[in-house]
Amino acid sequence: MKTKDQLKDMELPAGIRERYVNGVNGLTVHVLEAGFDTPKRPAVLLLHGFPELAYSWRKIMLPLAAAGYHVIAPDLRGYGRTTGWDNDYDGNFASFRTHELSRDALGLMMAMGHDSVYAIVGHDVGATVAAYCALVRPDFFRSVVLLSCPFGGMPPLPFGVGEHPAPNLQQTAPAQDPLASLSRPRKDSTTYFSSSGANNEMLNCKQGLHNFQRAYFHVKSADWSQNKPFPLTSGTAEEFAKLPTYYVLDLDKTMPESVAPYMPSQNEIAACKWLPDIDLDFYTQEFKRTGFQGGLNWYRCTTNGLNRSDLELFSGHTIDVPSCFISGIADWATFRPPGALEQMQSQACTKMESFHIIEGAGHWVQQEQPEQLTGLIVDFLQHVK
Repeated sequence: MKTKDQLKDMELPAGIRERYVNGVNGLTVHVLEAGFDTPKRPAVLLLHGFPELAYSWRKIMLPLAAAGYHVIAPDLRGYGRTTGWDNDYDGNFASFRTHELSRDALGLMMAMGHDSVYAIVGHDVGATVAAYCALVRPDFFRSVVLLSCPFGGMPPLPFGVGEHPAPNLQQTAPAQDPLASLSRPRKDSTTYFSSSGANNEMLNCKQGLHNFQRAYFHVKSADWSQNKPFPLTSGTAEEFAKLPTYYVLDLDKTMPESVAPYMPSQNEIAACKWLPDIDLDFYTQEFKRTGFQGGLNWYRCTTNGLNRSDLELFSGHTIDVPSCFISGIADWATFRPPGALEQMQSQACTKMESFHIIEGAGHWVQQEQPEQLTGLIVDFLQHVK
């Protein structure tokens, strides 16, 4: 990766500044912040998802600052201008598990002089990290806003089985992925993102990085008319196969190949006010420089069980700080995994005080509908006790 001295300028609204914070869990963290000119403001921490950046929060930072908060948006480990992480597929990918990303969040806020966070806001993978932070350190992260991805609770451990015969621990060949056994063989996007070829296939795809990112952002947004999500009735392969191909790919396809047929027309691109080409160019510039491997490593921690092994320590725990869930009406992530949304509302978050589905938004809710989103977050924060 290039050093920060070789980076191109980032076009930011007046009132948002860049900072580099050293010594955070082995990282130098690149941060965007607003509301920094008034000391002692309550902190709001914004955690982006994949494949996004701190830049993804640019539209809601100033309105949150205007409501009285010190707003902080870092490039997460593996992304953008944050340095100190291993981008080698064969490197230490365990450093990208949810537990470490949460340590990064805690360490960053302490390094910036905050002894607590009024609200941690996470989108996509960032929502998973935000939920973990709120569950493990409710003394520090006083409230949580989850965008797009629901928190269905900690994984259960076997209960009441101590008197049963010990299971057969002899190793057996891994069972074939049920999705691969369908008449139209498929694979989940998390499986694809965990593969050794995913980074190169996306970075050096046939249509070019810019066009791949344009198609990927488009197909997961409300602009793609075929996004009409609904709850799945189970976790069977047949049910999962109902998801769009950007979530459940054909077995022999890459992600760029999967989204290429849905590349928007020039007229559609010109009409896309929430992500004009000049903004998309910034994503292209950053990922061309860093690659995707850092972000992809979190998926590897999920598919190989590292994340689950950390989470099992907190089996049975719930998020007990005030919580809020917001998603776009055209966002399939709301219903992944099946049942998580209902579990979040009924038991996993004991103080779920705010729940909203936003019209006119798909997965990129903070970019597609920033005004609606900001209004809902501010209203939630003003009622946190």
